[in-house]
Order: sequence, then structure tokens, then C-alpha cells
Amino acid sequence: MTTTRKQELRQELRARRRQLSTAQQRQASARLDTRLRQQPCLRAAHHIAFYIASDGELSPRPTLLRLARQGRQCFLPCISGQRLEFRRYRPGQTMKRNLFNIPEPPARRSLRRHPQQLDVILLPLVGFDAKGNRLGMGGGFYDRTLGGLKQKRRPLLIGLAHEFQRLNQLPVQSWDIPLDAIATDKGFYWIKRRQRR
Repeated sequence: MTTTRKQELRQELRARRRQLSTAQQRQASARLDTRLRQQPCLRAAHHIAFYIASDGELSPRPTLLRLARQGRQCFLPCISGQRLEFRRYRPGQTMKRNLFNIPEPPARRSLRRHPQQLDVILLPLVGFDAKGNRLGMGGGFYDRTLGGLKQKRRPLLIGLAHEFQRLNQLPVQSWDIPLDAIATDKGFYWIKRRQRR
């Protein structure tokens, strides 16, 4: 698949998810939360990274709020140069907007956690395939951030997407980070078996 074709796919899938109504997005988020509630890996996790949905992304907000209220340590990705850092999120806290206009916890007074110290990272997808390959927005932030982590100490990586974002096959680049599972509004798919904590 050429770079041009990948860009075309990004545009098509992003346009399709932006066409969802607010009600459809809310329903998809609620169905996602139901799927995530059923996963032992999330029930056992203490340090979980989420994201604030934008551009029609499937939103993990119901799960984020539920787990934060249960006292779990929830983190959000924040842009730091060409990488991401994960800062603690608390419901109701003041947020600041990054260069993509996405809310982030402020750098000051926010507990940071290195990716290897997280149990689970929930990350957004533009597209995915059955082998756990991920089509992101193209900025490479997650790949650069997670690329240097050792496999044994790496957090569980669960991509979140609407079911219609599934593709037959995506090409794999040497820098691409494979997912362990994908959760959609219609299913939960383990990609490979890992020892679960």
C-alpha cells in the first residue's frame, strides 16, 4: 500500500466517523464501555492511559470517568516535543488545549507516569486489521513514544475504533507498534496471547 493510498484511507475513514451524529457517537461509547467492563485485564489494571476523543474518534469517556471515580489512576497522553507523556487525569480538573486543540492535563501539578509504568494504554485508531496493525493519524506520536519499550515490560496496548474502521489488511512498517487487542462498539478482539497481569 502506497503512502498516497494510506492517506486516502485516512481521509475516507475520518470522514466516515465524522458523519456519525452525536447520538450515534454516544451510543457507540456506551457500547464500548460495556465491552471494556467485561475484560479482566482492565478490571485488574491500576494505571490506565486513555485519550480525549476528537475528529469522530470512538470515545472512551464513559470508561475513563467510571474508573477514575473508582479510584483507579487514569492518565491522558500529552504532547511533549515529538513524543507523548502521560499525565494523571482527575474528573473536573482544569485542562489546557494542545496544538491540535485537544484538552490535556496541565504540565504543572500533574503526576506523570512513564509508559512502562502503565498497565494498559487505550489508544485511538483511524483503521485496523485482524493482525493488530494500526493506521493512526500519521503523526507518529504513539509509535515514537512506545517504540523503545521492552516487550516484556510494555503495557497492554488496546486500540479503540468504530467497527467500520476495520480493514482487510494494513502494511507494516518497521517502526509500527503492534496492538495486543482492539475494542470496538461491536466487539473485542485479542490479537495475540500475552501473559496478562
